[in-house]
Amino acid sequence: MEATSSLAEAILEQIADAVIYADATGTIMRWNHAAAALFGYSAAEALGQNLDLIIPEHLRAAHWRGFEAATRSGVMRLQGRPTVTRATHQTGRKLYIEMTFALVKGQAGDVARGAVAVARDVTERIEQQRADARRDSREHAQ
Repeated sequence: MEATSSLAEAILEQIADAVIYADATGTIMRWNHAAAALFGYSAAEALGQNLDLIIPEHLRAAHWRGFEAATRSGVMRLQGRPTVTRATHQTGRKLYIEMTFALVKGQAGDVARGAVAVARDVTERIEQQRADARRDSREHAQ
């Protein structure tokens, strides 16, 4: 079992995607190396903090409604499908990130202990798509 745990830890630390685990109260309990690179906060700075650390203020109310509904019901609206959303870097810079979410349930499989998110930066891709759309719109208007 210890070897499996050690392997899981190595995978989490070496994967290129950010992995964040928050308990049922929304407190960050796991923050891998890629999360530190993506959001600018070291694990020491992020652990024990509320998820509001990386959620833009204008999205917080909707996030918490969804988070609480999912942890209460045991069902996530997105069902593991990736979604693009906004996040905030430590510097205040706004990011576009693609995330997948999953509930982490206890041994009995009924009560959600928290949620895990896997994220990657897609800011450059989204900004390029928007620039292309603006260019196409201008060309069609002429």
